[in-house]
Amino acid sequence: MPDLPSFDQAIAAASKLAAAHLANLPQRRVAQMQRAAAPAPPDGGGFDAALALLAERVAPWLSASPGPRYLGFVTGGVTPEALAADWLVSTWDQNVSNAIGSIAAELESVTVAAYAQVFGIAAGMHGQFVSGATAANLVGLVTAREWAARKTADQRATVFAGAAHSSILKAMAIAGIGRGQYRAVATLPGRTAVDTAALEAALQQHRGPAIVVASAGEVNTGDFDDIDALASLAERYDAWLHVDGAFGLFASLLPTLSARLRGLERAHSVTVDLHKWLNVPYDSAIAYTSRPDLQREIFAASSAYLGSDPDPLHFTPENSRRLRALPAWMVMATRGRAGIAEWVAANCAQAQALAEGLAASGRFDVLGGVHLNIVCFALKEGDAAARDAWLQALNAGGEVFMTPTQLFGRAAVRAAFSNWSTTQADVARILAAIAATP
Repeated sequence: MPDLPSFDQAIAAASKLAAAHLANLPQRRVAQMQRAAAPAPPDGGGFDAALALLAERVAPWLSASPGPRYLGFVTGGVTPEALAADWLVSTWDQNVSNAIGSIAAELESVTVAAYAQVFGIAAGMHGQFVSGATAANLVGLVTAREWAARKTADQRATVFAGAAHSSILKAMAIAGIGRGQYRAVATLPGRTAVDTAALEAALQQHRGPAIVVASAGEVNTGDFDDIDALASLAERYDAWLHVDGAFGLFASLLPTLSARLRGLERAHSVTVDLHKWLNVPYDSAIAYTSRPDLQREIFAASSAYLGSDPDPLHFTPENSRRLRALPAWMVMATRGRAGIAEWVAANCAQAQALAEGLAASGRFDVLGGVHLNIVCFALKEGDAAARDAWLQALNAGGEVFMTPTQLFGRAAVRAAFSNWSTTQADVARILAAIAATP
């Protein structure tokens, strides 16, 4: 019989391995561009041997994505209090599928309401935790699809957006709207925000139900659509307004940026990703909608052994899910709005500092401006192949990790600041790494 630990022994051993990983985050290679093959699990080698295998063959080859210089995609880290809460989530092992017999569903409900207030979402919106922005966008769009179906039985909804995230198209496909129902609308010159005049012209010509998708923090530049103007257009043309605020909703915490979210309270559905800028562990997001009645018709799980309203399982694709709300509850309870706002403001300042350093070097063009926490830039000379070679060399250096993109017809690079532990000293290290990459 292999050795089997007690709970205390297992937690102590895992804590030791976790602490070593966290202590090394600021110094370790940010990304492992070359790595060994992952080990297959042995068939019953015992706990000590299994943990030793993880320490030897897995831990050294992980990215430092929770660390301060991982700028790929939009990736948060994990704060100490969020990590502690997440360990409790696994320890308590509550299934937030129903509201009977546990306080877990109620804790999720009060957390959803607290963050709605932070972001300026209408008080009457119904919110549920889901796995991420893709699932949240799916909940919003499938609810909008049901709304559209009640307007006309013989036409599918058409989705209008300026620079929608790829998860919108994915959600459209899953929801049965279909990717072919997407209509790209012109954006403003030199920006990724939708041209509201072009959107109005498109809605004027359209016949049938329409869904307007607004970006609150576009993924390439962090730009914002004019949500208030889009809400007015949605009212005028009887359209559903869906706001994709995966990370941009956190602008509400800063007085200098909160005006960009004016009109959010008029949206019919809103999404926000918490495992990005809130720096809680994967996976965590909230989907808000104004029509929980339609939402329930889609996601209701009808069976004699299942409960009824207000059970959470009737409002999202999942029947069973873990208590994702607890880390988000813990961050708010520990730091409050002001504490979260501190790292949001710092990340925005770090993005500005990086953009200024890139421009001063004379080697790069910053594309689309710096609207929030993202810097999009391109080599002044060179095509996509040159960009790829340069980026591969930069990432291989181990000081920083960034990801490629395409913007305004140019092969570009994205750097997204969304980690609570990043400092201006890290920006200096990043600029030094860029300067050292030929």
